Amino acid sequence: MKASKLLGGALALAMTAMGGAAMAEYPEKPVNFIVPWPPGDLEDVLTRMIAEDFQAEYGVAAAVVNKPGGGGGPFPGAIEVASAPADGYTIGSFVIGVPVVGHQIGIDELTPAKFDPLGIFLTYPFVIATSGDAPYSSMDELAAYAKENDVALGHFGDVLTPTQVTKALAVNKGFEWGSDAAFDALDCNTLASGDADVINTTLQLILPCLDDVKVLVSITDERIALVPDAPTAGEVDPTLDIALWNGLFVTKDTPQDVRDKIIAVAQKTVMSDRAQAVAKETGALVYWQNAEDSASRIAKDIETVDRIGKLLE
Repeated sequence: MKASKLLGGALALAMTAMGGAAMAEYPEKPVNFIVPWPPGDLEDVLTRMIAEDFQAEYGVAAAVVNKPGGGGGPFPGAIEVASAPADGYTIGSFVIGVPVVGHQIGIDELTPAKFDPLGIFLTYPFVIATSGDAPYSSMDELAAYAKENDVALGHFGDVLTPTQVTKALAVNKGFEWGSDAAFDALDCNTLASGDADVINTTLQLILPCLDDVKVLVSITDERIALVPDAPTAGEVDPTLDIALWNGLFVTKDTPQDVRDKIIAVAQKTVMSDRAQAVAKETGALVYWQNAEDSASRIAKDIETVDRIGKLLE
């Protein structure tokens, strides 16, 4: 009888121990933040800040892993996040293209949609700019001029959202670009050399010559503080209210308590002085948009991207 009781007690203790191991508190091992781009750009800089703060807060290693894959896919970094266990140890830091079109362009690993947003934290400071002596200072004036003259557009590639918006603006304004080409770099020299008459680039790349250029439009959520007179694309054309943003994502089955721990650190990081200094220096918008609002934004952006695609056909 005593032996039976002792055996039962031992089994109970063993089961309790096993249960404790199974329910180990997150995080208990290293966490990877996957960025599907080379290091050095804004999303990489800010994600590294988040990883540093995550490590400091929870006492586990946290690293940014760069997985470049090109603007149009196949998003190998996103595929890695989609294929990982839904346990919060592999977190995606993704631009708009991954959750908006990744599951719609024939990538089996991302179909159907695999990700939920934890929050969106960055809008890239994309602008449409021209030289200071150009005979137009707004999109309407550019449209009128381009109907009679060839205007060359420079951009970073057709697949990027800002390029799509720039071309859709031309369609809705009733003009065609005389020519367009993709460049590896779009800065002050591009305009000064005459390689392009109008460029779709980031504000940080033209900051050195900001006094010598005109920013016609910002392709952002709100006006950029460094060029407050430039309207957003959404102000110019409400049907094209979309921007190139970046956010944190996990796979759909990730537990809520795990999500909450990642969110708590990320939100604090992006609103910190050092993250806001990046915004001030570059013209980027750095903020925290919660999971629910981010999901609504993604749904709206999917509709806008579809509308732009049909427009450009």
